[in-house]
Amino acid sequence: MAGLVKETPRVSTLALEIPGWAGHRAGQHMDVRLTAEDGYQAQRSYSIASAPEDERVALTVERLEQGEVSPYLVGELVVGDQLELRGPIGAFFVWEAASAAQPLLLVGAGSGVVPLMAMLRHRRAAGSRVPACLLYSSRSIEDVIYREELEQLAAAADGLRVHHTLTRSQPAGWGGYSRRLDRPMLEEVAWRPAQKPSVYICGPTSFVEAAAQILVDLGHDPRSVRTERFGATGG
Repeated sequence: MAGLVKETPRVSTLALEIPGWAGHRAGQHMDVRLTAEDGYQAQRSYSIASAPEDERVALTVERLEQGEVSPYLVGELVVGDQLELRGPIGAFFVWEAASAAQPLLLVGAGSGVVPLMAMLRHRRAAGSRVPACLLYSSRSIEDVIYREELEQLAAAADGLRVHHTLTRSQPAGWGGYSRRLDRPMLEEVAWRPAQKPSVYICGPTSFVEAAAQILVDLGHDPRSVRTERFGATGG
């Protein structure tokens, strides 16, 4: 590991230098495997947060207190430690700026924003002007991963809109949404079906299923809606 950045009280980003790294596509993930002294092994998958253009590979990890892998990655790993990795993995949930022609709609909840952030970072690094919209659901403002960077990206005036909804608590003067994702919210922020956006949804299973169903009900082509979900895997 080459560095660690604390994103929120429970989430940190690991910067990795991987010899012989052949590159990745925005949206892919990697497997991290830990082996104990007695030979016991635990493996978890983590989305790659960095753009393909970045020199280092970044994994953003949410600490699950009862988890087998995440507490070690964000609580005990130090600069210079080595990890056993496999990847990059995945060919379906990816977005490439060079071949993108349609508007980009990203819908994420919690740490589901990680692969979506890789896409936004890739969009910026590639100089893409493809219209893009991110709708990001978090429990509170303190739980918003990459908050400052998202503000900077949205302020760049290059065709990106960022919308937040805070489902549990909101700071004074909050101007964003204050509820769970629903149909009126997606109707307000999403591209119209006639614009044929490329849609990527990532988060807990219930969130992903609800968002995808709403978009299909609104008239979006199911073939344009790509989903990636996670549940209770033990962390």
